[in-house]
Amino acid sequence: MDARISSQTLGDLLRRTASRYPRKTAVRCGETEWSYAEFDRLCNRLANGLAAYGVRQGDKVAILSRNSHAFAAMRFALARVGAILVPINFMLNAEEVSYILRHAGAKILCVGPDMVELGRAGAALDTSVEALWWLPGEEPAAAPSDLVGFEALLAADDGPPDVAFDGRLPAQIIYTSGTESRPKGAILSHEAVIWQYVSCIVEGEIAEGDRILHALPLYHCAQLDVFLGPSVYVGGENVITGKPTPDNILGLLERHRITSFFAPPSVWIALLRSPRFDSTDLSSLRKGYYGASIMPVEVLKEMARRLPQVRLWNFYGQTEIAPLATVLKPEDQMRKAGSCGRAVLNVETRVVDDAMRDVRPGEVGEIVHRSPQLLNGYYKDEERTAAAFEGGWFHSGDLATIDEEGYITVVDRKKDMIKSGGENVASREVEEMIYRLPEVSEVAVIGLPDDYWIEAVTAVVVKKPGAAIDEAAIVAHCRAHMAHFKVPKRVIFVDSLPKNPSGKLLKRELRRRYAAAAP
Repeated sequence: MDARISSQTLGDLLRRTASRYPRKTAVRCGETEWSYAEFDRLCNRLANGLAAYGVRQGDKVAILSRNSHAFAAMRFALARVGAILVPINFMLNAEEVSYILRHAGAKILCVGPDMVELGRAGAALDTSVEALWWLPGEEPAAAPSDLVGFEALLAADDGPPDVAFDGRLPAQIIYTSGTESRPKGAILSHEAVIWQYVSCIVEGEIAEGDRILHALPLYHCAQLDVFLGPSVYVGGENVITGKPTPDNILGLLERHRITSFFAPPSVWIALLRSPRFDSTDLSSLRKGYYGASIMPVEVLKEMARRLPQVRLWNFYGQTEIAPLATVLKPEDQMRKAGSCGRAVLNVETRVVDDAMRDVRPGEVGEIVHRSPQLLNGYYKDEERTAAAFEGGWFHSGDLATIDEEGYITVVDRKKDMIKSGGENVASREVEEMIYRLPEVSEVAVIGLPDDYWIEAVTAVVVKKPGAAIDEAAIVAHCRAHMAHFKVPKRVIFVDSLPKNPSGKLLKRELRRRYAAAAP
């Protein structure tokens, strides 16, 4: 039987949506606007162009670029020829980029307008990259003369490429930062990603009528596969930007009458603190999503006051599960504040001890999963693959508690728990306590080396503009409400906290920065 009869790959999803909603707007980015019919035909041309340049099924094609319409098109075009997408964090340096290119065995590197030199430098460091291709960005610009331009790739017919393959084959290899010195490449199949899309659509109520702003980096699977992919699947309208600054986000939310928006808590906090927030018309916004870390309870309360029409979801997961694993729905935001919710439609989740026994409610254990959304394994790393699936479940590395209703609360990374004076301290608990202080804008709690405590609980704090608060006040507040061993031994005030482009706090950077100066 012809495999195309029952094909279910990422490339198929766009074609089916285009047949249902051909004239509906699919993508807006800068001055570019495509209907679903135009988006579908353009991806066919791009896929045929890829094939003409020698890209075949199983080849790895890396993308080093900020968000753009071209990034979105390349994602679906690669899927149509069976090539494997390798998105790369554009905040890496050339050596780090080269490691991913080399480890993945990337054949082609696609670079955005401001990533050309980084791409050249990374590809030149003993990699298998044969050519650099140029992807246009949000603003019009010409491709460098020595790079294959996007328009050159589109110089092909718009008929569907004559390629058929099994949806169990890899669609992408996404490199996770983790706690190891070198990132791991999580291999995700077409089927795994699509099972995850279904979970997102059902649990997050992603719908054809949504107008979604994609501002966080598409190299990260949260924006790429929790929002862009599911939106294309159901026929939503997608506004794409490569500039996740508060002013740009607020402007686009208003201009395009955005109904749905995802950002980590740090970005939501930045929007709330923007001088433009109160003067921006956000009346169209109905669905708000956050992830990467738990939203502080005081910020949840502030959002309820200032965005009363917005329903909120907390999405928790990780790259290896494509990435959505659990959800805390709008009706539970305050009732279960701080929780990441319960397992989504296509995921089975437990919290277990070291012997793989379910922990009792309130006890700390590790989150483990079973799901068709899970990775095939780590690329070229059988040892870490075997360790991750030990006991027949995928080990997340996250420590959590579970309550009588099955709601899970992440307390820390298994490898990041602060061990202070022989006691385990969950940084999240201390952070939530400090967030109760109205003068505090952001806080990250870490463990720093200490002769007495071994690891001293340390709070790194960003004050709200004009706020007056000192170390003594923060320590006194914590001492009044927490066990003594959880109280910060030191408070460091900073102007901002280090984050990656996805908005995730870089605690390892804080540890590196302040470890040498620890008393």
